[in-house]
Amino acid sequence: IRRPPRSTLFPYTTLFRSINLTIMKRKATLLFLVTFVLLLGAVAQEKLKTVIEPLQNERWWGGFVALGNQMPFNDHLRMQDMSRNNMNNQVVPFMLSSEGRYIWAENPFCFEVKDGQLIIYSDSEKIEPVKAGTTLKEALLAASAKHFPSSGKIPEPTFFSLPQYNTWIELMYDQNQEDIMNYAHKAVENGFPQGVFMVDDNWQRYYGNFDFKTERFPDPKGMTDELHRMGFKVMLWVAPYVSPDSPEFRELEAKGYLLKDKNGRTAIIHWWNGYSACYDTTNPEAMNYLKEQLKANQEKYGIDGFKFDGGDVAYMTGEYTFHDKNADVNTFMEKWAEIGLSFPYNELRASWKLGGQALVQRLGDKDYSWRATQLLIPDMTAAGLLGHYYTCPDMVGGGQFGAFLNVKKFDEELIVRSCQVHALMPMMQFSVAPWRILSKENVAICAKYAHLHQQMGDYILELAKHASKTGEPIVRHMEYQYPHQGFIDCKDQFMLGDKYLVAPMLTSGTSRTVMLPKGRWKDDRGKVFKGPRTMTIDVPLERLPYFEKLTK
Repeated sequence: IRRPPRSTLFPYTTLFRSINLTIMKRKATLLFLVTFVLLLGAVAQEKLKTVIEPLQNERWWGGFVALGNQMPFNDHLRMQDMSRNNMNNQVVPFMLSSEGRYIWAENPFCFEVKDGQLIIYSDSEKIEPVKAGTTLKEALLAASAKHFPSSGKIPEPTFFSLPQYNTWIELMYDQNQEDIMNYAHKAVENGFPQGVFMVDDNWQRYYGNFDFKTERFPDPKGMTDELHRMGFKVMLWVAPYVSPDSPEFRELEAKGYLLKDKNGRTAIIHWWNGYSACYDTTNPEAMNYLKEQLKANQEKYGIDGFKFDGGDVAYMTGEYTFHDKNADVNTFMEKWAEIGLSFPYNELRASWKLGGQALVQRLGDKDYSWRATQLLIPDMTAAGLLGHYYTCPDMVGGGQFGAFLNVKKFDEELIVRSCQVHALMPMMQFSVAPWRILSKENVAICAKYAHLHQQMGDYILELAKHASKTGEPIVRHMEYQYPHQGFIDCKDQFMLGDKYLVAPMLTSGTSRTVMLPKGRWKDDRGKVFKGPRTMTIDVPLERLPYFEKLTK
């Protein structure tokens, strides 16, 4: 094929050149705009980044209760994102330092520590530290008064004076009336005080339904009546999830009470028990409806309250259309936790903000191990510093059921020591039955410390009331009570209020080192010591060392 003469192509080549030039100009313009937007984004991102240089000897706490064992943070901490994970526990957009500074934000943020610098990243606000004083205590009291003031209310006093019993480790998903009553009777027969009794997951017909399984609970009202006659208060496990293809699912979907995905369809959440729909907790009508269902359950079966589980940010992995257009997944978790305020007998394990409120919080499920026992004190002091004063330290021996499977012989020393850690905490909760796995002698030791908790109940309740007015934690980090005296990294002893220093055994053995602050201290055996001093003490298995501060 012969090429046409150039003169014939001229009009077309001119046109093509013109089109190419136009395209090139548009590309250049587009490239410029993209570059400009990226630069603006980088500048904006830089403005929302705060690098906090440490003051001399300054260390930081905060953000995640579950990171308590790493607090105060050292020179390096990997990036933590409050909008992606709650680490099976409470999250608060609050950090505070040993030198009296604090950080508060209204929205989730990320943070890390690099070479001693605390670095904060926020998508919505510029976050700067506030100087409130020179101590950890001054930072907490200033921040709590301004950002999460105490409500003046506390949970039911029973929580602070009597032990709790939870059926999870013994029965797991096989909750049934016969074994529940056997557990309760064995507790009484073995000399344990009657307190709060919690029936855990899988008592109900399915998720979203609040009637008992008839094949496992032939007379649920009779069961709760008997537990009440024995002296127990009764609570049931509930979650915000709803089984798909159930009558409740169809009714709630028709009412518009279920969480929707980004396309406006009912969202299905993958949580630890499978796939479920979920209440939209940001919808006030939906929450009022749920409260009505729970109160109907109380009337029908004589239930005192509920353990509100689930609602974790970690399971909210999709994009959602909330009823509250300003809500996010953290708001979802916050609103689920708030429902507990309508029930004086409540328990939570996950929440966003809500410091200072009359909510019973619990540490996340921990393994049956010495390491897990060692996490209890730093995690509990972290909870207190983040405004969750009414916290229970998981379950005696651990609440992670997988750690109890296929155990041929239990470490009795570990269970007893775990019980002793709980005894002088705001609350103590049994789940694995001491009378099943321990010798009679060691069961008697655990019963003894359940009674010690009962004997200390009036003092603990006094501390709870004090916290509800002042924002001072019940369980206090040694650095909080005795600032700048060498206790900043102390994770194996704590203050119960300002009166008792508690130093339990957290490892196998019969001796440990105790650091006493300045003053006169009387130990659990009646011996008086003068501080400051560091000393090694004998701790036989039946002993929980604690020291009362003497005023004279």
